[in-house]
Amino acid sequence: MKVLHVSDAIDPSLGGGTAERTFQLALALHRAGADCTVLCTNLGLGEKRRAELQSIELIAVSTLMRRFLVPRISWKRINTLVADADVVHVTGHWSVLGALVCLAALRLGRPYVYCPAGSLRVFGRSAPLKRLYNWLVGKRIVLSASRCLAVTALEREQFHEYGVADSDIVLLANGVHPDPDMVADPQTFRDRYGLADGPLILFLGRLSPIKGPDLLLTAFEKIASQLGSAHLVFAGPDAELGEQLRARVVAAGLSDRVLFTGFLAGQDKQCALVAADLLVVPSRQEAMSLVALEAGLCGTPVLLTDQCGFDEVQNMGGGGVVSVDADELAKAMHAMLQDPQGLRAKGERLRELVLSRYTWDGLTQRALALYCDLKSER
Repeated sequence: MKVLHVSDAIDPSLGGGTAERTFQLALALHRAGADCTVLCTNLGLGEKRRAELQSIELIAVSTLMRRFLVPRISWKRINTLVADADVVHVTGHWSVLGALVCLAALRLGRPYVYCPAGSLRVFGRSAPLKRLYNWLVGKRIVLSASRCLAVTALEREQFHEYGVADSDIVLLANGVHPDPDMVADPQTFRDRYGLADGPLILFLGRLSPIKGPDLLLTAFEKIASQLGSAHLVFAGPDAELGEQLRARVVAAGLSDRVLFTGFLAGQDKQCALVAADLLVVPSRQEAMSLVALEAGLCGTPVLLTDQCGFDEVQNMGGGGVVSVDADELAKAMHAMLQDPQGLRAKGERLRELVLSRYTWDGLTQRALALYCDLKSER
């Protein structure tokens, strides 16, 4: 089985969860015996990620501009890559590269699965351009996909808004891959950033409006005086809100309680997760937070909004789910941090859930079955 994976980026330093999902799925498919090629731009691509993909054919092309990723790749090369694949798997919407590949697949009669990973709705910056993109090509490539992949049941609604029939939507959740060689030490993270032994609240993601770090900071401001020595750590690239959040922290007199680490990956990220007493995912829109699954692997409980599509966390007792509201976040954080023993129990339950249902080696079998069906239909 030859699979061509397409994503704007493959390094999470700038590509976020879409990049990590593509990376993890490609490696899991390779472990299962599939022949995988990854086509992406070189946005944020570092040597570490290149080394991690040494068993996968990686085609990383440059772009004409950084803000809008117009790839430097010929139509001929795209056609060759698509023609050589049994199935094409495109992850992410609002992508020129993804659109070009989808159009080539339609012309050449190759099946493609389309996974926007929670990005179908117009949100945030460049709304007029996004509407234009959908009018020109976006809606067409969604409707023409052989199958549409939803990360959560909540995402089905977004496909329905584009006119996709429910029978053409397949659910394939996010997953994680346990690394037995990675041993994280919570004290390492605390020592590195001079954090005392008080409760540690962690945000892990881009400092962007869609991720809700501003909501979390507002919530922390409301209860900081009640939390004693608790610290809030923002770990992620600045994106649009970094400067604004830092200014707010200074104005609120919380510089000694709120820390900005920048982007964390690998061992550093694992140490942050095991050091945290609570991971908070305050997203305004999310397709099943990958960092919530990664926290689960570390036995760290999570608090999410109800727009993350992962209410199962609360249903099975691995954390909490609240509305997208600073007051609700503050109330839930305060209550959870008052019960350290309960937090540890929630973390263990979340870990059991992740290991039983959300590892890539298990989820990959569903993807392979789908690919085989599409290849047979063709």
